[in-house]
Amino acid sequence: MLAFFLKGCRLLFLISILCGIAVTFLSVVIPQVISFTIDSIIGNEEPEGVFEVFSSLLGGVENLKANFWIIAAVIAVIALVTAVFQYCVTYFNTRANQSLMRGMRNNLFSHIQRLPLGWHVSHQTGDIIQRCTSDADAISNFISNQLTSLFRIVIMVVLSLTLMFMMNVKLALIAAAFIPLLMAYSLFFYARAGKSFRKCDEEEGVLSTIAQENLTGVRVVRAFGRERYERDKFEKQNVYYTGLWVHIEKFLAMYWTTNDFLAALQGMLLIVVGTLFCLDGSITAGNLVAFISYNTMLMGPVRQLGRIISNMSRAGVSIARIGEIMNADEEVYGEKGGLSGDIEFRNVNFYYEEGKPVLKNVSFKVPQGTTLGVIGGTGSGKSTLMYLLDRLYPVEDGSIFIGGRDINTIPPATVRQNIGFVLQEGYLYSGTITENISAAGEDINSEEVVNAAATACVDENIRAFSSGYDTIVGERGVTLSGGQKQRVSIARTLVRKTPYFIFDDSLSAVDSDTDAAIRARLSEAFRGATVILISHRITTVMNADNIIVMEGGEIVEQGTSSQLIEKGGIYRRIYDMQMSMPEELEKEERGE
Repeated sequence: MLAFFLKGCRLLFLISILCGIAVTFLSVVIPQVISFTIDSIIGNEEPEGVFEVFSSLLGGVENLKANFWIIAAVIAVIALVTAVFQYCVTYFNTRANQSLMRGMRNNLFSHIQRLPLGWHVSHQTGDIIQRCTSDADAISNFISNQLTSLFRIVIMVVLSLTLMFMMNVKLALIAAAFIPLLMAYSLFFYARAGKSFRKCDEEEGVLSTIAQENLTGVRVVRAFGRERYERDKFEKQNVYYTGLWVHIEKFLAMYWTTNDFLAALQGMLLIVVGTLFCLDGSITAGNLVAFISYNTMLMGPVRQLGRIISNMSRAGVSIARIGEIMNADEEVYGEKGGLSGDIEFRNVNFYYEEGKPVLKNVSFKVPQGTTLGVIGGTGSGKSTLMYLLDRLYPVEDGSIFIGGRDINTIPPATVRQNIGFVLQEGYLYSGTITENISAAGEDINSEEVVNAAATACVDENIRAFSSGYDTIVGERGVTLSGGQKQRVSIARTLVRKTPYFIFDDSLSAVDSDTDAAIRARLSEAFRGATVILISHRITTVMNADNIIVMEGGEIVEQGTSSQLIEKGGIYRRIYDMQMSMPEELEKEERGE
């Protein structure tokens, strides 16, 4: 998965790594120059090997003793070149990191958009957001700050140990003896911390979900005076989440304190033993200074390597959590195309959970150009029928046909291109009314927006606003009433002019007169379209060409309104109750 996300930024990371390697090589040169200076320029040791060539290039040892500034200039030049390469490390690494984050966010968002509805239903929004933000940041920081340093660290360790063994084997063995100890302790920490980091990420997702749900439903919270309850619920989760991190931080404090102690012990031991070796002539003063410098260079990367290993636990958890999203199978949309003909359900059964049927052996037919009314109690399976028809869920038991074609063989892109679906909840985005209506398609002009709004009986309401169609509706359409939101949602669907329309109880928040007016305009503007009306209200469906009555996931009655009234069944009882209901009670029932 990391290889996939690294596409487009690998070269930048590679340049950063190569510059880091150059910095490492230059860093190990300076202690050697200092060692040569102490032993041969300040002292009287004869230069050997590389330093014999080095001194001859600079005019010989006597010239360097007389012009000590030359050595200072050499060190300054090396430091300057090192600084240039270090700047390149930071520059290219930062560019690569930003490219990685951009690509990761884009790929995650695009992939999530193509996941089936069932996946979204089974995952909390707050947790998804947390994975796309905190977990993505954790992966990016690990790759840019730790993983890219790994090559430089390995080279630094190898070079430092090689030069240390060349200067004094016994002293080098003492230094090297601590490395396995520090590495083993880091691996022990990695094994212990992995589950704790995962638990923290999961609980952060729960905390994000609580905050997201509370802010989204703030009007409900205020209306019922649940501020204290919501605050206490958030505080309880926050305290639990904070406690998990406090536990991890205690563990981290113990880890790094012990790590610091071992590093300090190793450094002290080397200074004591190195001084004794220097006194008995086993090592020169210059080599001892260089040795201690290399040990300092060595212990930093070794401890950083331990940090990288320990951080792998956090990054590993984040990679696994994002991997769960990226490994989820996308819905194959296919190509858009035309669609026409009758709709037919044949012996359709459906389960959200095994052993709990939502639909039981449902069969009916909707001839092209006719209107079907669907009525039934809450939980009777009305909406599920339409989710299956729109291919939001797969049809696994039974068959659905559109124009004689099995719906499982029709690409979802074709199905949704030809079916205008007004959902039960009129969800609006934070933007203008025009933007919300035209969001349903491409290249929709203002005239089409106005015509759709007029058909949905919301044009007059929109023009009454001071900004008209440029009115900002706010998050989730908060500035509009329930009926206005439903009618704007209807207009958004109508602007597509599809051959099939589904209205899933989408007229529940409008009064009976507006309901009738919308249906009349639909019949006039979209004559020949196949319409499915789902409603609790008899007046919405009573003029349909055919009506099915759902109960317990089954069709218990089917026919025209007059036929169902004559049968004296469920439809007749609902009809008698609603048609005899005074207008005041009807308004009360709607919550107006």
